[in-house]
Parts: sequence; C-alpha cells; structure tokens
Amino acid sequence: MRVTLTFLGSGTSMGVPTLGCDCAVCTSTDPRNRRTRPSVRIEYAGHTVLIDTGPDFHAQALREGIRKVDAVLYTHGHVDHVLGMDDLRPLSFRHKDGVLPLYADEPTARALERIFEYTFRTEDKYPTSARVQIHRLAPNAEVDLFGAKFHLIPVTHGKQQITGYRFGSAAYLTDMSDIPAKSVACLQNLDLLILDALRRDPHGSHSHLAKSIAIVEQLKPKRAYFTHMSHDLDHAATEAELPPHIRLAYDGLKLDFEIV
Repeated sequence: MRVTLTFLGSGTSMGVPTLGCDCAVCTSTDPRNRRTRPSVRIEYAGHTVLIDTGPDFHAQALREGIRKVDAVLYTHGHVDHVLGMDDLRPLSFRHKDGVLPLYADEPTARALERIFEYTFRTEDKYPTSARVQIHRLAPNAEVDLFGAKFHLIPVTHGKQQITGYRFGSAAYLTDMSDIPAKSVACLQNLDLLILDALRRDPHGSHSHLAKSIAIVEQLKPKRAYFTHMSHDLDHAATEAELPPHIRLAYDGLKLDFEIV
C-alpha cells in the first residue's frame, strides 16, 4: 500500500525562528529554516493518520489543506507534541464514527486528560469539546489502523521512555536520546528512518547530529531524515555535510513509501 508522509513540523519545542533570537538561521530567508513544532501526517487508502498534534497544528493543517483526520497516534505528553489536540475539534465534529480515536501510552493518556480536563470530564462537559476517545496502549503494542499496522517502538527521551512508531518500511522516532537494544531489533530493513537530531552539541534528552548519523550507520535504512531541529542547524549548510542518503526534513516535505 502506497503512503505519503508529510512533515507538518520539523522544529524543536521553541520553534525556528526562536523568539528573541537574531542568529543566522532565525533570520534566514531559506523557507526550510522555518520550523514549526514536530508532527507528521500519514495518508493512505483514503485515510489520514497523524503522529502528534503540536501547538502549531492549526496553521499546519491550513497550510496542508487537512480537512479530515481518522486517527492520531501520540509519542509522549510534552506540550510541543500534544497542545494542538484542541484544534481537532471541528474535524472531530464531522467524524463519520462520531468520535475521533486517539492512541497513547498510559503516561501520555494521563497528560492529555490533565491538560484537556474540560474535554474528558464526564460532568458539566463543555458543549463544543473535541469528540475524541483515548485508547491506551501497552509498550510494544501493535495498532491496526485501516489495514496498516503501527508498531510501538520504545525509545529513551532523557530519563523517560516514550514511544516511536514503525509502520511498514518506515519508522518515526522523534525526541529520542537513545534507542534500547530491544528496539534496535525492530528497526531493521527500513526504507525510511525519521529521527531526532536536535543540534550539533550533545543534549541530555535528544540525539545530536553526530549521534543521529551514527544511528543511521548502525540501522542502515535506505534513506534517513532528521527532524526536531533547533536553530543550531542551517538547512543548506548542514545537508552539504551529509551523505546523500541522509537529509534534513523541512515543513511541508512529502515522502512516499510502502506501508505493508
């Protein structure tokens, strides 16, 4: 089954340009250096699945002409990955099954319920709250969405474990600092690997450029794209340093691959 993946956002939690910054990347005229908070859209067989809904989701959806969403998978509960959930409201009102399914591990589900308490409360519910339902996922679970299987891939984000996803010949690993050995085994024979590459210097909670290159060399996907990038990485200059099979993502970039 042929899939189109769109990078809705490719930036870090503070976005690029970063507020109050006058560095060369933040003032660049290269549109690839304008990075909203990270998430992707996956389209196949007439369906649309999102991974994460960050605080820029409203603008991203308008930019990409998103008119329907069939399901959302979440990686973790940090605000740069979940805060746009409320912008799903008008799309959830038109959902053919009456409720839009969200999939998340237990810590992320609790974060969503805490941040959007007015959406999930059972009494005095706000009348135009998003019509969504959280499906809690166990680690290493597999979710079948519209004929495509999404495998949860545990990764390390600083001191916590969060969720990456493998779907067909592709994997999406944002906000990761390390990949446990048990997850490495689930990331073989990839056509497309998307992973965190925050900046050049090491970081406690994110993979940095050199480390992400080493991960690509270890896993040997046919092609790799880096995301969740800060203003430390200029698009053109950084890509010039990389081998041809490793590229930087940018907002609006579309990639095709097989999902099953």
